[in-house]
Amino acid sequence: MGHAKALRSLSLRFSLLILLGTTLLSCNGFFVDPTLTSITVTPSTPSVAVNSTKQMTATGTYDDGSTKNITASVSWSSDDTSVATVSDTGLVTGLEPGSVRVTATSETISGSTSVTVMVANLRSIAVNPTSASITSDQTQQFTAIGTLEDRSTVDITDAVTWKSSKTGVATVNTSGLATAQGSGTTNITAVSGSVTSNTAVLTVD
Repeated sequence: MGHAKALRSLSLRFSLLILLGTTLLSCNGFFVDPTLTSITVTPSTPSVAVNSTKQMTATGTYDDGSTKNITASVSWSSDDTSVATVSDTGLVTGLEPGSVRVTATSETISGSTSVTVMVANLRSIAVNPTSASITSDQTQQFTAIGTLEDRSTVDITDAVTWKSSKTGVATVNTSGLATAQGSGTTNITAVSGSVTSNTAVLTVD
């Protein structure tokens, strides 16, 4: 009888150990932290005036589909600190006209967006040259000069939004470089906020 009782006691203990182990494994799996898979930086492609600030936000997406504001826990950087800087909390400060890429990084995962630094108190924009002709294998560089309220001028070529009225004739990049796409005539303009430049005419032969 004593031997049988001992066996039953041992069997009960063994069963309890198995149950405890299974429970611990289950709990361990339940509490595993989700893995960060991507970072989105917002607002997307914002603008900020010189000597002004813009708050950026980093949102992390995880492998379980959840999202979380991780603005305060990522590392922030600007690819051109002469144009704009970004603080440890994602606050961008505009320093001079231009465009920078602001990036939020957590270990090997990062996300970024382009930030345009605009001139404050801008009165007008002059695009030069006002007319140009190129062949189908050429490019044309345009510049944008801004006039401020105090009548001083500043080169804002890299801080405006460039537009081509006919992209099938020519496209223009963020630095004012027009590239021929076909033949014909297109109008090139530069925009900053509510201020639009004169129209420059580009002919592609």
